[in-house]
Amino acid sequence: MSNNSDSKVADLAGPGISTYEEVEKILPEGYAPLQTPMERMKAVYMVKEYIEKGLADALNLQLVQVPLIVSKDSGFNDMLDRDGSRTPVEFPAGLGLDKRIEAQVVQAATKWKRVALKQFDCKPGEGINTDMRAIRKDYFLDHDHSSYVDQWDWEKVITADQRNLDYLKDVVQKIWKVIRGAGLMVQEEFPALKTGKYPQIPEELVFLHAEEILNMYPDLPRKQRETRIIQEYPAIFIVGIGWPLKDGYPHEMRAADYDDWITETVDIDGEVAHGLNGDILVWNPVTKRRHELTSMGVRVTKETLVQQMNMAGLQADLELPYHQAILNDQIPLSIGGGIGQARTYMYLLRTAHLGEVTVTIWPDQLKEICARKNIHVLE
Repeated sequence: MSNNSDSKVADLAGPGISTYEEVEKILPEGYAPLQTPMERMKAVYMVKEYIEKGLADALNLQLVQVPLIVSKDSGFNDMLDRDGSRTPVEFPAGLGLDKRIEAQVVQAATKWKRVALKQFDCKPGEGINTDMRAIRKDYFLDHDHSSYVDQWDWEKVITADQRNLDYLKDVVQKIWKVIRGAGLMVQEEFPALKTGKYPQIPEELVFLHAEEILNMYPDLPRKQRETRIIQEYPAIFIVGIGWPLKDGYPHEMRAADYDDWITETVDIDGEVAHGLNGDILVWNPVTKRRHELTSMGVRVTKETLVQQMNMAGLQADLELPYHQAILNDQIPLSIGGGIGQARTYMYLLRTAHLGEVTVTIWPDQLKEICARKNIHVLE
């Protein structure tokens, strides 16, 4: 284990920023918004419509209703990681019931979507998309993390022979083409966005396994590895997130019960790598930082579910309805992901802060920093 193991552990624990002094240094100097708040709202909804239609056409997805609230004992809520540090908002629901329903606000619709494929009778090649809203209360609130989350949470039925890296990469390429197309479209509608101040949205998306990136930068913790590689390749898909790499740590913690991060996939420098999942990261020329747009992956089978839950020490959760549905072949094999809406708007509309494209709560200290930087967050 290298001598920077403590920094690696800390880096895996959260977004990586922990003080507002750090945030103030991160937010750009001399920032000038390219749009007025009203122009930006018009652009947001143009991008939203383009992406929803683009995903429907490219992946054969139908927009469906999605829950904001699920019951605690369903097992449907997304735990985001596997160390239990990010817990959902909970409350009792159902006035007048002898025993009120233990309800949770969703943190993402990841698990619900896979069950919903059966509810909507989706066949192989068919899928659903959702305009998902969630609350994640356990984030440090900075320029690109908020307690209010909006995502295009999508899921698609696949066959057993599509559970491979080639199919995953094909789907990722289609998603990137839609996102980039939305950016080019909105630049035509709002010429101010087509500025020489920032580079054009990359056409090429580079695929790298997390193990390859570790090989390139063995002495750097995860976030610094991402920052280094994203400056060389401004749009990348990092494959294989969740399985422990050769340094003993996963590239990032991932929940054990949806993405498949345990399956052996590719040979890298004579060593087997793992994982049928990953993230799209881009270089944000406004903040001059790494910028995550989407996480996605081929979902677990009943065999890989058990293996991953055992690794995570969560065997007891296998009795929950969601997990039982997988174990008893009651829901289909699938691929799916969540595309951050506000993150995507922030990137395509060249803004410095999530608060310019979405409305949520921010601490007074952060709002004061933003005001000094000519960043006008919506309230």
